[in-house]
Amino acid sequence: MSVPTVYDVAERAGVSIATVSRVYRNPDAVRAQTRDRVLGAARDLGYVPSGSARGLASRSTGVLGLCFPDYADPEAENAQDDDVEAMLYSDEIIRGMERAARRHGYALLIAASLSGGPEGLVAKVAGLVDGFAVLAGTIPAEDLEVISRRMPVVMLAGPRGIDHFDHIEVANFDGQAELTRHLVKDHGLTRLAFVGGMADSPDAEARFQGYRAACREAGLPVPSVPDVRGKLTQTEGRLAVERLLERGGRPPQAMLFANDQMAVGGLHALERLGLRVPDDVVVTGFDGIPLGRTIRPALTTVRQPMRRLGEEAVELLLKRLRTPDRAPESVILPVTLTRRASCGCIVA
Repeated sequence: MSVPTVYDVAERAGVSIATVSRVYRNPDAVRAQTRDRVLGAARDLGYVPSGSARGLASRSTGVLGLCFPDYADPEAENAQDDDVEAMLYSDEIIRGMERAARRHGYALLIAASLSGGPEGLVAKVAGLVDGFAVLAGTIPAEDLEVISRRMPVVMLAGPRGIDHFDHIEVANFDGQAELTRHLVKDHGLTRLAFVGGMADSPDAEARFQGYRAACREAGLPVPSVPDVRGKLTQTEGRLAVERLLERGGRPPQAMLFANDQMAVGGLHALERLGLRVPDDVVVTGFDGIPLGRTIRPALTTVRQPMRRLGEEAVELLLKRLRTPDRAPESVILPVTLTRRASCGCIVA
């Protein structure tokens, strides 16, 4: 049985092969009726477009890439939560980027950068796409410089790092400062503990600096480093709580975690230790992952537009593909304080 070709689809649909190509490469440029006829013909014939052939013809792969660090988090991975509730930070960015890419006729290729993983994996992925979005801290700057010589690169989160890259981040500093002010001014809390991410996490560091600024404004002690550090996982959040309470003395009135996953781990640990949230200690996070809404008590957090991060990454990559010589663009997305029960506010 022969493999159906683009010529077969064009003949079945009564259109040119150029139209068939446009349906797969840029579907919005084709009338909906024609597009449906082409896709119907392809479905009937069992046609699957050849990415390599299309790449040779158009010098385009029709694929965008996303690379992010893969933090192992066994407690999150083993949870029996509903799929939507279990979505984490990187999941939300992937969903936003995948949907935006599809709207423009692109597919999305994802690479999780594993510590100790195969060398050259990222370079191989970069060789298969037209543009690359990278979460800050995932790839060494010198490697990104090499990749950027042959395709657009957009940095997601953290500082831009390299001036000629397009860049998207959220207002980490402002969001954490607003959350800290809320605990101090609205709840009258003064003994605070900040659970930070690792020192090489730019977003976690920006949030810590926002916390410091709010402490300074309130006349509270301003720490030079977080009270505890850890990776941005539930497991590390649980361990952070244990380390904080093992120190003895007066426990903190509030634990501010650098992200929601750590805060969820912290809530589980406090429950096992018999401490009530928020009566004995207030807990907050940062990100706004779905799990924070459903865990009890519901998590007070700073919600960042994670899906929009992915969508904006696609828009910047496509703009760069259309206009390679335009000036680098930097976008800062706003965040929103979400007050829930874990800080003592009434559940929305």
